[in-house]
Amino acid sequence: MLYTGYDIQRGFLASAGWLAQKQADFLNNFTNSPFNYGNLTSVTASALDVFAHSVMPRGKPPFGINVVEIDGKHLPVDEHNVARKPFGQLKHFTYEGSETKPKLLICAPMSGHFATLLRGTVERMLPTHDVYITDWKDARDVPLTGGGFDLESYIDYLIEWLEFIGPDAGGRGAHMLAVCQPSVPAYAAAAIMSANKHPLRPRTLTMMGGPIDTREAPTAVNDHATRRPHDWFVHNVIATVPPYYKGAGRRVYPGWLQLTGFMSMNLGNHMISHWSMFSHLVEGDGESADRHKEFYDEYRAVCDMTAEFYLQTVDTVFQRHLLPKGEFNYRGKLVDPGAIDDIALLAIEGERDDISGIGQTKAALTIATGLPEAMKQYHMAPEVGHYGIFNGSKWREKIAPIVEEWILAHNG
Repeated sequence: MLYTGYDIQRGFLASAGWLAQKQADFLNNFTNSPFNYGNLTSVTASALDVFAHSVMPRGKPPFGINVVEIDGKHLPVDEHNVARKPFGQLKHFTYEGSETKPKLLICAPMSGHFATLLRGTVERMLPTHDVYITDWKDARDVPLTGGGFDLESYIDYLIEWLEFIGPDAGGRGAHMLAVCQPSVPAYAAAAIMSANKHPLRPRTLTMMGGPIDTREAPTAVNDHATRRPHDWFVHNVIATVPPYYKGAGRRVYPGWLQLTGFMSMNLGNHMISHWSMFSHLVEGDGESADRHKEFYDEYRAVCDMTAEFYLQTVDTVFQRHLLPKGEFNYRGKLVDPGAIDDIALLAIEGERDDISGIGQTKAALTIATGLPEAMKQYHMAPEVGHYGIFNGSKWREKIAPIVEEWILAHNG
């Protein structure tokens, strides 16, 4: 009933939004009319436009990366799904000469948003790397015949895809870059492959805003997970996919619940952003308004997670902190962070990150007791929030160069 009720409400709001957009388009025809007293027509049209945008239904956006600029040349980019599994595919971006660059696997979060949230990450790393990204599917669209998917499955996928990408010129695996939540499974995969002396273990692992040890500087997200017992999440936030979706009958954590939670945490910021969008529309600053729209088109495009993945993540990562305590279990064996002895680790945190607190990602360096200090690096990005770590001008100009230098220094 929870899921069906939401869909009914979404359908109603979508109809209201469509009507509001039509009215806004009509009124925009009269913005230069002598009857536009006190700019009333423009103000009304802008308000209708903002409302229509805020309730518009959104599906999975395209990456839309068509060109990369290198040394003043604009090279066309091709996008391929090179490996497919029930809950995701491995996406590869190629252009002339990309095969000569260091191989980089970007691990996208399975946290309610599509991998396209990392479009800016991919765009920035493309000129200097041969880029792959984990492109997760919406769990509501995976039939029950596709089986289940939990935190251990995420680790399985990463190891399999590193094997698929294959060795670099020196015989080692691709570099890995994990953004937010996948820092945990990426780190676990690195430890498992190190313990097994897997020849395709990654050369480097960069973790950005990842919840390796959420006991460090707990945030509102962490508190939400710890102040309630595990059973509360089972009975209050898990829904069954309705019969009109491909994944009918699957138990999921709906993406729109995650979005509602994140937006309520930062309600003031989101209200200011929508007011700013409205103001720029009224003033005719279409470029700035379009930037706001692009962000919300991406931010509000959400997907569902399997119930088992969500619940296992809440339990092992946020409630019991099993990885940093050396108690994380993978396929019947404990994961030993101390087994990492030749994978260079880079931990990046944002000073203003309100999702993963200061020290949570840095903890990955502390628990890697078998790794020489020269193969560890920490960077705290000043005045940067969670999303600014991997997107926006500070990511492009300040943070990405640090990642590039780290990869280059450990490229074999």
